[in-house]
Amino acid sequence: MSWNSKGQSRLRRRFHKQVDRAAQDYVASLRFDRRLYRYDIEGSIAHAKMLAKQGLISEDEASLIVSGLVAIKEEIERGEFNFRAECEDIHMSIEERLFEKIGDAAGKLHTARSRNDQIAVDMRLFVKEAVGDTIERIRKLQRAIVGLAENNKTAIMPGYTHLQQAQPVMFAHHLLAYFEMLERDVMRFSDCLKRVDVLPLGSGALAGVAYPVDREFLARELGFSQISHNSIDAVSDRDFVIEYEAAAAITMMHLSRLAEEIVLWSSQEFGFIEIDEAYVTGSSIMPQKRNPDVVELARGKTGRVYGSLVAILTVMKGLPLAYNRDMQEDKEGLFDTVDTLISTLEVLCGLLSTMKINAVRMRESMSGYILATDLADYLTKKKLPFREAYEIVAELIKYAADRGKDLHALSLAEYRRFSRLFDEDVYAITLDTSVNARNVVGGTAVEQVSAALARARKILEAHHGK
Repeated sequence: MSWNSKGQSRLRRRFHKQVDRAAQDYVASLRFDRRLYRYDIEGSIAHAKMLAKQGLISEDEASLIVSGLVAIKEEIERGEFNFRAECEDIHMSIEERLFEKIGDAAGKLHTARSRNDQIAVDMRLFVKEAVGDTIERIRKLQRAIVGLAENNKTAIMPGYTHLQQAQPVMFAHHLLAYFEMLERDVMRFSDCLKRVDVLPLGSGALAGVAYPVDREFLARELGFSQISHNSIDAVSDRDFVIEYEAAAAITMMHLSRLAEEIVLWSSQEFGFIEIDEAYVTGSSIMPQKRNPDVVELARGKTGRVYGSLVAILTVMKGLPLAYNRDMQEDKEGLFDTVDTLISTLEVLCGLLSTMKINAVRMRESMSGYILATDLADYLTKKKLPFREAYEIVAELIKYAADRGKDLHALSLAEYRRFSRLFDEDVYAITLDTSVNARNVVGGTAVEQVSAALARARKILEAHHGK
């Protein structure tokens, strides 16, 4: 609540009793919505200027209000502001301090405004900034991925399906799969921004306001590209919060997949990579351990982002129009999601930028049977139907495995026991010829990977130029 000099709540004049202390603590949001102070003050300054422009308050009153709000912002940023528990939210906390600083003129600021459209504009300003910060962090991670890929353009690794070795692929090609995932994430956040970028201020509590406000002026002052078209929807809409959290959940899912692969690759069994010491921890009793805790936490924190998305969807699913206090629950999950996503992007960027690749180990790890598809393709290119070629190679591999031999260890006579189409050129099939045979757009051939890297660099350069 907000209190006057006599200790009476400004919002409880019609009630005979003060609110129960436990209930007051229960409904208070100041402990977390104080984070919105910059956006609340920014919105209030624009609103005061608009009121003066429209003749609803005097220019002197507007100037007094604006200077008071600027001073309050500076107090908060210096750590000198007293966030009193009796002020239930950031709006009333700032308003109460404004009364203390400039007197009764502070009471004119709330003309033609409700806390319902006030919090809606605060939240939209916050999410607009969060979207920009998120996209910038995604771009940084993409740059780290491209850098790692470019520095290891010749490395070949086993590609997997069902976590079983399937076909050889260029390591850079595998990494660039994550670049593509993150590019879709950028698109989702950019698309989300279109629906965040709508000014709700001027909608009042739910019905609009009974004053000649200039909403277009407010939109320009606050950097919104459009204004809302329905006052009820404007104050009750949290789709933009849900969209951010949904996009964040998908991004975290992508990061979790990358984290899982880093965990696997850094194990002794794989040995494909070495995580820099700055991003591993030790064991309390096992001196040899290099635990990939950072990426394990990235994997684990994905769940909390999912939880916040489900929570806000659950809050909103049964609410009648317009504003309901349930909607106060939109903030903590959103704030935590923004913090979790941005910190995860930041730490993974550093980890990838310092990670070492063991290309020799990658190549050595590949089973002698990983070229089985290439053998089937070899026979197919000699006019044998693929299904028949598949069966021949399956029998050939069974024969080799039973004898503990790799395919290259088989003699030509052994090959020809399964098909007379096999000739000396079968030994020309190697890991390098395998990857380069996939020379189609989107394939793993060196030429295609080089083109994909060039495309990725072009995307990043275009972003950097904005």
